[in-house]
Amino acid sequence: MIALGAALGTAPATAQPADIASGSGSGSGSFGSSGSSSGSAAPNDPVSTLPAPATTAIRLDGASNFRDIGGYKTSDGHTVRTGMAFRSNGVNGISDGDLAKLVTAGVTLDVDLRNGSERSGAPDRVPASAQYKVADVVSFDSGISFHEFPVVTLGRAVVDGFVNGSSDIKQSVSYPFMVNFHGSDVAFGTLLRSIAGNTSGATMYHCTSGKDRTGWATAVLLTLLGVPRDVVNADYLASNTELGDPKAVELSWLEAAFSEMDRLYGSFDKYVREGLGLDQATIDALRAKLLA
Repeated sequence: MIALGAALGTAPATAQPADIASGSGSGSGSFGSSGSSSGSAAPNDPVSTLPAPATTAIRLDGASNFRDIGGYKTSDGHTVRTGMAFRSNGVNGISDGDLAKLVTAGVTLDVDLRNGSERSGAPDRVPASAQYKVADVVSFDSGISFHEFPVVTLGRAVVDGFVNGSSDIKQSVSYPFMVNFHGSDVAFGTLLRSIAGNTSGATMYHCTSGKDRTGWATAVLLTLLGVPRDVVNADYLASNTELGDPKAVELSWLEAAFSEMDRLYGSFDKYVREGLGLDQATIDALRAKLLA
């Protein structure tokens, strides 16, 4: 991933901070047990205590981190449906056989979270029957604005990264910026609305490695559906196994994004509604589509 913190660290001083945490909520809809907070799992929980992630019946030869986000149990007794949403790393190198698997799986929408350089250098291969949509997490198309002055976010993230013993400070920095940067709000909101609105089949979404931008997107989606935080963590950490790299992601990075969300909004509910701009109809559509 192109570290978001590095990509945005040179933003001009005209970026506007916003005191979102002090605003009132835009609605009172429930996200199951996870609607009022980012979860209770401690950042230093050992990985060995986390539940095993859901399995997927579909594997792509050319995208090792492609997997179904379904199969998880929610806190309110539902199950995330399988075969409806798939997370992945880059699909530019998938085979004809992989394309056939996507057709069989009913994938009709591909949402690309990558930036313009990544997209032009490694364009997606998708079934001819599938729609392609861009939701660029670092795009400046919506302007350059932040919810908190970026120097403050940067400084805190660097310190937190060192304190938490992060093996990659650039990655530690990028996660809070996925919450602080308005362009990321637009991208993640677009992704969730696209999944909710895809009535013709399943949705695949991805970045380059399928672990950072895709990791946060999946953490948000599963939390919105009511999946417990420890299970969300396990799904995030599964990228280490799928990519064959035990240091591909670290739990402290994900915790940094949730912490930034808590600082700026005070609750997951407000982040989803005020940050990502989802209305109750979209939330209801996501739950109806993805929960059994």
